[in-house]
Amino acid sequence: MDQDKKTAEFYERLKKQLQEDTTWPSLYLFKFIVPANLEKIAEIRAIFDATDAEINTRDSAKGTYTSVSIKVTMESPDLVVKKYLEVSNIEGVISL
Repeated sequence: MDQDKKTAEFYERLKKQLQEDTTWPSLYLFKFIVPANLEKIAEIRAIFDATDAEINTRDSAKGTYTSVSIKVTMESPDLVVKKYLEVSNIEGVISL
């Protein structure tokens, strides 16, 4: 099975689970791990610019990675998946 198909299936499962388990709109917590690079963190912040997002960052013990936590009100599971896909285009970002 190729990676694109696995990725699509993952996001379909996520969307279905969010539809079943959550009342929308809802507060959602995104978590990402990025290389400790201010440009990459700024790219993630830009994706959530037009929202009411509360963004917190924390550096790893060695300072090589930064965790980015984003609490934001999302209108639907589709928009949650859309944000994950936008962030996945940034090289080196790991979605949790």
